[in-house]
Amino acid sequence: MIKLLGIEKVYDSPSGKVHALKGIDLEIARGEIYGIIGLSGAGKSTLVRCINMLERPTAGKVIVDGQDMTTLSESQLREARKSIGMIFQHFNLLSSATVYDNIAFPLKLSGTSKADIEKKVRPLLELVGLSDKANQYPSQLSGGQKQRVGIARALANDPKVLLCDEATSALDPQTTKSILDLIRVINQNLALTVVVITHEMQVIKELCDKVAVISDGVIAERGSVLDVFTHPKHDITKEFISVLLSNDLPAAFRGNEVSQDRTPDSFLLVRLIFLGDKADDPVLAKMIRKCAGVECTMLFGNLDEIHGVPFGRFIIGLSGAAEAINDALNFLGGQDVRVEVIGYVRRNPAVA
Repeated sequence: MIKLLGIEKVYDSPSGKVHALKGIDLEIARGEIYGIIGLSGAGKSTLVRCINMLERPTAGKVIVDGQDMTTLSESQLREARKSIGMIFQHFNLLSSATVYDNIAFPLKLSGTSKADIEKKVRPLLELVGLSDKANQYPSQLSGGQKQRVGIARALANDPKVLLCDEATSALDPQTTKSILDLIRVINQNLALTVVVITHEMQVIKELCDKVAVISDGVIAERGSVLDVFTHPKHDITKEFISVLLSNDLPAAFRGNEVSQDRTPDSFLLVRLIFLGDKADDPVLAKMIRKCAGVECTMLFGNLDEIHGVPFGRFIIGLSGAAEAINDALNFLGGQDVRVEVIGYVRRNPAVA
């Protein structure tokens, strides 16, 4: 549906050229919800604006539904953009227009008749849950209601693609969830391809099928949300995920030196990740029964879901003879579980 080939974007600034995008290649399939996450200044908003050619790339091709957007004239672009809706962080509503007229605005621009506008706007108001707000003005709406108006307006021309540029950044957590739920319903019911730009990993986890992590104008990592969450490779990805899934040591060991060498009275800390059916499998109980002489202490545990797949993340402490600990690690390594050895750490005396 969307192919970005060798996308580069260079800006001129008083201090010289700024290379915002550096040869981006990205492919987004029809009907996917694809997230692009990055820190401020990483290039993510520039990238999404290249998709609808609000920013013209310095080099590369932008292919949307088989059409190379970079080859189109301005008049052809205006027509092509009708198939690409966009919603923004700050809503961009017309303050002097009612909710109805804000949604109708792109239809009026294209010369749609009043009767056809009515047939289009009323169902959109119902879709976004604002049927009773048609005659109100943006100043009378909450932030979540304003974004719903923005979503309805973006859908007015029956787009094939919906671009969301930090669409929930100005909203509180509860409202954010309701907007993400609405975007998911729209994706499913209207078969839209959705591109989500965000700096919040929670948005990626809750909404997206796939994710690309952008850093300093390049794609640092990409893949399914489940794979990226459970097997992050790049430091920037691990940093984003750590907001939701802390990699800090448990409090009883925090601040102590981690060593790969076993020392007296130290515990071997091991991080375990369980997916799917294994999240409910008593792997640790089996390990304790099988590996005599090893003691296992549960230090941290969390169960969650990513796109309906159970996801468990635990930190355990192993103690006992070196041979017994090795037997336990070998057992865990033979299970369908991701095993990450953190190292040997002493427990803080105050919590011993």
